[in-house]
Amino acid sequence: MTILRRLPLHPEWALGFLSLCVALSLPLLVQSYWLHVFTIGYFYAILASSWALLAGTAGQFSLGHMAFMAIGGYTSGVLGRFFGLPPLAGILVGTLAAGLVGWVIGALCLRFKASYLALFTIAFSEILRMLIRGEPQITRGDHGLHVAPLFGDVISRVPYYYTMLLFLLLCLLLMYWLTSTRVGLFLRAIREDEEAAAARGVDVVRYKVLAFVLTSMIAGLAGTLFAHYVAILTPNIMIIPQMGLVIAMAVIGGVESLVAAALGAVLIEVSLEALREFEAWRLVIFGALLVITLRFARNGLLAPVFQRLLRAGPRAESRERVVADGA
Repeated sequence: MTILRRLPLHPEWALGFLSLCVALSLPLLVQSYWLHVFTIGYFYAILASSWALLAGTAGQFSLGHMAFMAIGGYTSGVLGRFFGLPPLAGILVGTLAAGLVGWVIGALCLRFKASYLALFTIAFSEILRMLIRGEPQITRGDHGLHVAPLFGDVISRVPYYYTMLLFLLLCLLLMYWLTSTRVGLFLRAIREDEEAAAARGVDVVRYKVLAFVLTSMIAGLAGTLFAHYVAILTPNIMIIPQMGLVIAMAVIGGVESLVAAALGAVLIEVSLEALREFEAWRLVIFGALLVITLRFARNGLLAPVFQRLLRAGPRAESRERVVADGA
């Protein structure tokens, strides 16, 4: 049997390849305004997919994702404003700063039950938001911190679109690689039963902190890209409804599938913008969709659909061949 026959063809990869083909050609098909909407959708996709890794794979429920996003964005913006740090260096430092804060919080909270992490991160997020609002001489508070654009005086949104798409793909590849290693196996074991995993020799706290730091850094990276795209930051990006939006995007797409969570974020962002003229009803529709998902599709709406469509295709055939060759 050839090596190709042994390779598992996951539905997520077929879905990802199809989505990538559409995404690469999108600037030729839509107007500049909708290009902006999709760019913001990719920003939310980075956040939703990384939260899906944290919750769906590692079993950790955090409400501080938007806080880490803000740490990355404000770190890059403040360093650029006061020290003249260029955007690329600011992106790197902001990402590392979010990871450092994530390591501190993880080391403090992840030794306890999951509820402590949720309570601590929501409190941390609100405290950070109040600190940003209360230090206008540094962060400009509610007036907004002006951040240098990533591409200088370039007016076109196309470079920002492809940049956000590129980093989304890189983050997805990194997270998929992680889940395919022993680390991913340990994280899934911890999600299912921490005590059983610890009894088999898994360092539970170490791997939980590792997952938390990685997703914090990805959220910080998304924040730096967002800051250098919109060129202004306000504390409103950290309000609790924004965190709820990210969680809802991951849940509706499929919290156990990184690609489905990312695609769910893009589709929801585009749908909410398309329904903007129905201001009184768009959030009602969104809330009803979330309720239906939680009641009838615990693994999201997108992930089961694509798994069912592709179940009888090459993946099923490859499984039959592996069984036959093994016999």
